[in-house]
Amino acid sequence: MAKAAAAANPGVKSGVRIVVAGDRGTGKSSLIVTAISDTFPSSVPPVLPPTRMPDDFYPDRVPITIIDTSSKAEDAGKVAEELKRADAVVLTYACDRPETLDRLSTFWLPELRQLEVKVPVIVVGCKLDLRDENQQVSLEQVMSPIMQQFREIETCIECSAFKHIQIPEVFYYAQKAVLHPTGPLFDQESQTLKPRCVRALKRIFILCDLDRDGALSDAELNEFQVKCFNAPLQPSEIVGVKKVVEEKLPGGGVNDRGVNERGLTLTGFLFLHALFIEKGRLETTWTVLRKFGYNNDIKLADEIIPSFKRAPDQSAELTSEAVEYLRNIYELFDSDNDNNLRPAELEDIFSTAPESPWEEPPYKDAAEKTALSGLSVNAFLSEWALMTLLDPSRAVENLIYIGYPGDAAAAGKSALVNSFIGRPFYDNYAPTTEESYAVHVVDLPGGIKKTLVLREIPEDGVKKLLLNKESLAPCDIAVFVYDSSDQSSWKRATELLVEVASHGEDTGYEVPCLIVAAKDDLNSFPMAIQESTRVTQDMGIEAPVPISSKMGDTNNVFRRIVTAAEHPHLSIPETEAGRSRKQYNRLVNRSLMFVSVGAAVAIVGLAAYRVYAARKNSSG
Repeated sequence: MAKAAAAANPGVKSGVRIVVAGDRGTGKSSLIVTAISDTFPSSVPPVLPPTRMPDDFYPDRVPITIIDTSSKAEDAGKVAEELKRADAVVLTYACDRPETLDRLSTFWLPELRQLEVKVPVIVVGCKLDLRDENQQVSLEQVMSPIMQQFREIETCIECSAFKHIQIPEVFYYAQKAVLHPTGPLFDQESQTLKPRCVRALKRIFILCDLDRDGALSDAELNEFQVKCFNAPLQPSEIVGVKKVVEEKLPGGGVNDRGVNERGLTLTGFLFLHALFIEKGRLETTWTVLRKFGYNNDIKLADEIIPSFKRAPDQSAELTSEAVEYLRNIYELFDSDNDNNLRPAELEDIFSTAPESPWEEPPYKDAAEKTALSGLSVNAFLSEWALMTLLDPSRAVENLIYIGYPGDAAAAGKSALVNSFIGRPFYDNYAPTTEESYAVHVVDLPGGIKKTLVLREIPEDGVKKLLLNKESLAPCDIAVFVYDSSDQSSWKRATELLVEVASHGEDTGYEVPCLIVAAKDDLNSFPMAIQESTRVTQDMGIEAPVPISSKMGDTNNVFRRIVTAAEHPHLSIPETEAGRSRKQYNRLVNRSLMFVSVGAAVAIVGLAAYRVYAARKNSSG
């Protein structure tokens, strides 16, 4: 039953492990025995064995295992290990011994932090029946200072095993804190819903707003209720819900009303969930989130996101349907139709995702920005192409977050890289120390458009890259950029070319190669033309393409990159060792022919190797 519940609701645990700890004599074992047997024990052993409560003990029907712990100093290590394995911790103190309450804040709670036990804590005052009647103080007065200091405390409760007062409640609250945690949903400091929770509820609201009028009608509210709770709302209940929202959110403006003439607004929907949480009904919000596929991190559960199994030389790209959907999304959010999606408008697109996926490398600044720091439609689609290439599952996940209605699983050197996406040229040389990406759409003859992704690899990163046999498999072309005024840079470029070519011959993942002669505005080193001609002819590839990023002359290099990648047989280099090996193979079996056919229909991968040398007089 528990497994079935977990399968139906992603994120629901199949079992809860509760560890009970506290000072000697605070009633740990008696609490456990009384909860299980509903009988106060006349005597208990020093430490109980692990105890499992019946699956149907609480409404969630998730089995609970309770772990008792020793209070002996010599058992501290074992207790620490149990605490680290806990889903929730019950800390006990004795109501008739104030010093045991003090020990919570001086030892037990700091100990949990030191052990990095980051689970809900339930503080339980046991032996309530023994407390001195002349020293009656409210639980709130006692615990408020401690809860302010230790936010991990989820609930505080007093009980008596002897008098059977609030014993089942102890483990109910512990289980509830695990299955329906407060932390991911609500900020206790600001008393507001957390951003990720708001984003998830906004997505759910939009999915339930079937007529897209910005409000949930009575019929839509009822359908939502049936989906989440398997029971319809009575008309009087719908009226009651809207009345509560109207009273609390009368709203002076159009955007801050909880209810309008069409129904419950997003503002009202979010308010209701904040109200549920404030009143301790976290299970209501968690039920809604889990019915729509969210886990405890308030992200779509792994089982909802399609996984991709790709051969090393396969790449993924978006379907034409997905691209068309994204074009429509762009037009919808580009409110002034200026082909410039501003940062705020981009944030609106991803406001139903846990966070914007393009705020961190490799996606940040990978696409060309407009003069107003926004994205053109081509740049927007290029970012999606890059994400689909590098992390197809993440691309699909974000398509789902922004409401893609189709089958999302069907989705499919520095100066040079910077000029590709319109970044300005800088005179000051800065060596590349880490990988970066740039993505853009390249226009080909006949109105054909291809998305090209450039991956820049530092010179010292090439050796590490080639340690992996399949590292070049997803690469459609390798580009070697050298400083045409520096002979040592040319020498290093040819060394890298031979390394990559040899790697391809050894592993079977041969890639076409192109050499780019940068800084064409400077004088070439002596014998540059003769050297480059000899090397490229010997290896059977095109002569270096001269460019000057400083002068803005890229010599159609990006179109040449695409063309070379589309016709790989014309640009695959051949080393002397590779030639000898091929001649030998032909002698062994003259009739054997190997044909490799690429499955990708668009250019979606590129490794660019940059071998600029650091020079004081640096240029483009």
